[in-house]
Amino acid sequence: MRSHPLDCPIWSALSSRQSRFGTGGALARRFSEDISPFAAAADTSPDSIAALAALVHADDDMSLLERKPPPPPPGIAIKFTGAGIQMMLSALTPGDDIAFDDLGEADAADMLALATLTQPGPFRARTHTLGRFIGIREQGQLIAMAGERMQTDDFVEISGICTHPDQRGRGLAAALTRIVAARILSDGKTPFLHSYAHNATAISVYRKLGFVHRCNVTMAAWTRA
Repeated sequence: MRSHPLDCPIWSALSSRQSRFGTGGALARRFSEDISPFAAAADTSPDSIAALAALVHADDDMSLLERKPPPPPPGIAIKFTGAGIQMMLSALTPGDDIAFDDLGEADAADMLALATLTQPGPFRARTHTLGRFIGIREQGQLIAMAGERMQTDDFVEISGICTHPDQRGRGLAAALTRIVAARILSDGKTPFLHSYAHNATAISVYRKLGFVHRCNVTMAAWTRA
């Protein structure tokens, strides 16, 4: 039973503000695969789960991210599963200003390269089209970034938070996350984000920014058996 839009943020996004980025129908939808592997069913009814399974193809990694993903029906295998947490901003803590660049289509290749190197979570060639991204460049190289991913009428997810391994320890990710969160707040919406449960370093940073634990989530990638 889903009692909150963020219990299944993928469905909440694909059935509202980001419907144009998805495929599927009234019972199940998934993002276009060059944007994101994420998908969700409208509810946990057998018809909805069957519709979700119908979106899976061979050698797929269609990914569910919610409080309690449904078990895969016959013909579908779990390719990956992992524990995570969902955090929501309570009150943004103050911080120092930092110079940054707004990132767009001209930066797409560099964004994908940085995300591929650092693995902040699923990031594909057109993930940047889901929202506003910002970054920091030094000597022409993109060394840190953060931006917006899933969006509903009231909530906007901060994602793609990453820093080049050679530049960590400078507080760049925290600074960019704070800027993205402030933008979302200024729009009258609530920022939220996800983290792998084992990433204690990232979780500590988010807590210092004012994010609080909302719920545990599970990421499960489906493929056709």
